[in-house]
Amino acid sequence: TPPPHPLYTNMAKIVPLNKKTVVKKRTKKFARHQADLFMRIQNSSWRKPKGIDGRVRRRFKGQLPMPSIGYGSDKKTRNILPNGFKKAVVSNVQELEMLLMHNRKYCGEIAGNVSSKNRKLMVEKAEQLGIRLTNGGARLKAEEDE
Repeated sequence: TPPPHPLYTNMAKIVPLNKKTVVKKRTKKFARHQADLFMRIQNSSWRKPKGIDGRVRRRFKGQLPMPSIGYGSDKKTRNILPNGFKKAVVSNVQELEMLLMHNRKYCGEIAGNVSSKNRKLMVEKAEQLGIRLTNGGARLKAEEDE
């Protein structure tokens, strides 16, 4: 038999297909208008100002920036993890096998409601198929010496 393909010898060596560097136009969250004045909305998410005289809504100079389509990420690098893959949540071995054709673009993440018994099977199957898992070591107990 021929030696295994270098891409599939180890899960850590599976490299993503996309080589484009991810550039984020803005990494800070958009602050809600007057969130610095009121504790109750200090950490709240963005809400569009609707007031008739609102400075932020009318985009006056020196006011908070409002989210707009121009802040969006590049379509080619959107939703890409730091390891270079896009994430696909998998719940069973059949869903894991669907990633086989796309194992250079997507990495699997085992869903949180999967038991440790099935998780172990999925990790072994991913190793055979050459699919990278983001949480492959989660909930796996150390084997006792037999």
